Amino acid sequence: MEASARSNSFIAYVTANKWMVAVICMVSLLRLSFIDIMGPMPQDAYYYFYGQHFALSYFDHPPAIAWILRAFTDLFGPHVFVIKLADTLITICTLLVFYQLSKLFLSRHRAWNAWLLLYSTLMVTVLSLVSTPDVPLMLFWSLSLIAIYRAVFEGRRLYWIWAGIAMGLAFDSKYTAIFLPAGAVLYLLLSDTHRKYLWSPWLVLSVLFFCITISPVVIWNVSNQFASFRFQSSGRVSGAELHPLDFFGVIGHQAAILLPVLLFALFYYLYKIIRKYKWQITRIPAEQLFLLCFFVPIFAGFFILSPVYWVKINWLMPAYITGIIWVSTWLTSRYIRWQWFFAVIVHLGLAVEIIFYPVPIHSDDTMIGWEGLGTGVKAVAAQYPDDFIFSADDYKTSAMLNLYLGKLVYSKNILGENALQFDFIGTDIHSLKGRNAIFINSLTDVNDEIDEQQDVETLRPYFSGIISLPSIVVKLHGRVVRKFLVFRCMDYQPPANVPVKE
Repeated sequence: MEASARSNSFIAYVTANKWMVAVICMVSLLRLSFIDIMGPMPQDAYYYFYGQHFALSYFDHPPAIAWILRAFTDLFGPHVFVIKLADTLITICTLLVFYQLSKLFLSRHRAWNAWLLLYSTLMVTVLSLVSTPDVPLMLFWSLSLIAIYRAVFEGRRLYWIWAGIAMGLAFDSKYTAIFLPAGAVLYLLLSDTHRKYLWSPWLVLSVLFFCITISPVVIWNVSNQFASFRFQSSGRVSGAELHPLDFFGVIGHQAAILLPVLLFALFYYLYKIIRKYKWQITRIPAEQLFLLCFFVPIFAGFFILSPVYWVKINWLMPAYITGIIWVSTWLTSRYIRWQWFFAVIVHLGLAVEIIFYPVPIHSDDTMIGWEGLGTGVKAVAAQYPDDFIFSADDYKTSAMLNLYLGKLVYSKNILGENALQFDFIGTDIHSLKGRNAIFINSLTDVNDEIDEQQDVETLRPYFSGIISLPSIVVKLHGRVVRKFLVFRCMDYQPPANVPVKE
């Protein structure tokens, strides 16, 4: 009977909301088609590179995304389609878990509205198409909240253990997950009803399982002089500079990934709740307070940080899990329709950009041209089979070439500079002494080769001679969209500041 009632309810919804169903199907089909037609992003290649050098953790981030990509590519092959399929399947799981989480706080109708809001966002599209640590983070973040809710509100003690494990897996995905135990403790501190759990042995047990689950990350850091922890803490702080207008830049890119209706709804209802309760936080209903404890610290914190440190587009994503559920208490179908109106426009625009590339991206953070680079470098490597290959941007070109060539391509470590994860794969650059090399330089602007001579000067201390080879030019629909400069560098001499590995 229940299944029949749900079927009738679904049919009734489709009949009454034909426009909504049509646009949902359109966006879904676009996302599925992007898996096949969208080229790889540098992040896809970099975290694939992580997985090909299996470790307990990694320099930039914890290991979850690397392990996932390693599993998928080992099973189905090292293809770009497989990498994006992994992201899509994990994100589908996140959407399913999010709906179950929403039903803990909302009626079935309101939970469906919350799901529609999340599903409409460009954030979901990014998560399903670009490999980042946020992909598994969002899944384990949602699972953690379900476990914490059941432990706290329903008194189901064993869920404290599941909460510790889920929070640990979130931390194994990205360090932002530290806001999960922080949010739980914040709620318990503020809640008169549930403050007793602060002295509960079950909370201690949850912390114990959290520590056990994050042990791979801790062990890797201990073994590598806490390199990752230092990079993500003191290393980040050292980059702080005052840029007040960056606050508006963060509003802009968050409006892009959430779409304007949802972002400004979050601002509006935060204003309303502050006005209603002022500083009497304990008067906020318990379930609302719970949601806010996992939303406001990240959301407000990164906006406050933005004038002194550039906040990246994906840093606020976990906050929106509970933020969306919270605003869904009030948002009506009218606003959800407007949200989906923007969703269709944005996704159609993204489809045009992917297929026709009308707006050039003057950055290596693009899906365009990398396959052409791989083909071009394979041809150069065939001419000079004994030469090693390297690039010298942060990681993007080197990671892409590792993906397409299927062999190790070096990075800035060849020049004695820090090269992120490339410094932690056991490479002994002194073994390359005396060999010739192929250097690849990606131009972010195809019409600007001013940096060419500067790159040559950067290389000269490490090579006896440098020869310019024909550039690799990538065209799309008859138009030049990417250009890569190629140099052959003779007789490599490793920098003196890099110790010889014993």
